[in-house]
Amino acid sequence: MTAISVSVPERSVRHDARAVKVVLHREMLRFVNDRTRMLSMLLQPVLWLFVMGTGLGSLVQGSIPGVDFRTFMYPGMISMTVIMTGMFSAGSIVWDREFGFLREMLVAPISRGAIVVGKCLGGAIVASGQGVVILAMAGLVGVPYSPGLMLTLLVEMFVAAFAVTAFGVMLAARMKNMQSFFGLMQMAIMPMMFLSGAMFPLANLPSWLHVLTVVNPMTYAVDPMRQAVFSAIDAPAQVNAMLNPGVRWFDWQVPVPVELGMVALMGLVLLGLGIVQFRRTD
Repeated sequence: MTAISVSVPERSVRHDARAVKVVLHREMLRFVNDRTRMLSMLLQPVLWLFVMGTGLGSLVQGSIPGVDFRTFMYPGMISMTVIMTGMFSAGSIVWDREFGFLREMLVAPISRGAIVVGKCLGGAIVASGQGVVILAMAGLVGVPYSPGLMLTLLVEMFVAAFAVTAFGVMLAARMKNMQSFFGLMQMAIMPMMFLSGAMFPLANLPSWLHVLTVVNPMTYAVDPMRQAVFSAIDAPAQVNAMLNPGVRWFDWQVPVPVELGMVALMGLVLLGLGIVQFRRTD
């Protein structure tokens, strides 16, 4: 018998970068081809914004003159959109494991870290793209279509989406079935969303609730978006102080660059943990 030689390309930065590109491209194709998922990811924040926001706004209209309550909720709904989309993108790892595709990727001559990076970047881009649809609704809730504001929100969306996708990948790396992943996702994400100030102002909270919002990492993803929105609208000073107080550590208000830096650092740390978890996966 004649031996057939098989050449395996040596691992290199360029080789791993190509693997990242392939995984990223697959994530984007998967999302674009799944229209049901696209619509379902948009339905919940749209309902919260236009149904719940309108209902609550009618109750507090007298106490926030000059500002539509839906304007206040708008940054929170952007966050909800990118967070839910990012987590569902991360959950595709569990889906790939159940159907055997993950094993094919794991035996490929590429770094497992490249697979994780591709998943996180793909999830962040997909989530940001979904968030753009919410951005397009800005005028319906009194938010101006300012190019500077739109660009700022887009960057902040991507940072938040990357961090939450990395978190989801870390959780999904060792999961064996989708039911376990989605149960854990709901248990982790829903409390963080409700405690982030996405649906209620952070001013004048009870001390125990204030502590929970401050230690919640999602708060530092929502607050920069809200501050960007309120800097672009003409809100009375008293209403701005009520709806957009920022995040305070004792008497120090945390600046937006610090908040974004914390979210970005958290994303990188979670990315590293996800890579470590993935390397232990069989």
